[in-house]
Amino acid sequence: MVACALVDGDGRVLVARRPEGRRMAGLWEFPGGKLEPGETPEACLIRELREELGIDTEESCLAPFTFASHAYADFHLLMPLYVCRIWRGLPQAREGQELRWLRPKDLERLPMPPADRPLVAMLRDLL
Repeated sequence: MVACALVDGDGRVLVARRPEGRRMAGLWEFPGGKLEPGETPEACLIRELREELGIDTEESCLAPFTFASHAYADFHLLMPLYVCRIWRGLPQAREGQELRWLRPKDLERLPMPPADRPLVAMLRDLL
């Protein structure tokens, strides 16, 4: 897994609410997804951002920021988080998810997966 904090010119971060029928439905998360075999984290994010949100970015626009490490009941997740401030297109929900642009301090009130929660404080300190 790899995730991306898209940051707009006003310092807001895009989060997506997982749609019904998916694991952890209803929780808010950063865009991203699972790496395919042989795929780099950057290539995965470029692909996932295009598929999930209809936007395009370049590897040079993805800045490694931090990572999440969380033990779920059935697996351990080590998930890098990248920050992206430059992309082409307007993010649109292409997979049934709800999207919101929020300031990092406002992310704290959203229900999020346990692995995403610690990333919020780090983004708040960055932005």
